[in-house]
Parts: sequence; C-alpha cells; structure tokens
Amino acid sequence: METIVLIAVIILVTGIGIRLIHLLNAQHDARIEAHRFSDPLPRPPGLPDDTGRRAHHTGADR
Repeated sequence: METIVLIAVIILVTGIGIRLIHLLNAQHDARIEAHRFSDPLPRPPGLPDDTGRRAHHTGADR
C-alpha cells in the first residue's frame, strides 16, 4: 500500500513541476515579446553579403 501512495505522490509532484515550468516559460515568452529590442548594427564595410560557414567552403554540398 505504501508503494502505491509513494508512486502516486511522485506522479503528482512531477505533474506540478511540469505545470510550474510551463507557466514560467509562458511568462518568460511574454516578457521577451514585450521587450523592444534595438535595431541591428550596420554591416561593417568590406564584408561579403553572406558570412555563413557554408559560404566559405567550396565543397560544402558533399
């Protein structure tokens, strides 16, 4: 009987933890969405348009 109660308590506490994490993530997402980020910095002169890693490798499609 004690084992069943222990398993039920573990499942209940896990569910409460999942719900708490979900609420905190939603709150964090709302805070990020409300924040006004600044405009991106301009590209320094002399840099190519595509500075990704794939642009620098000639055999990237292998």
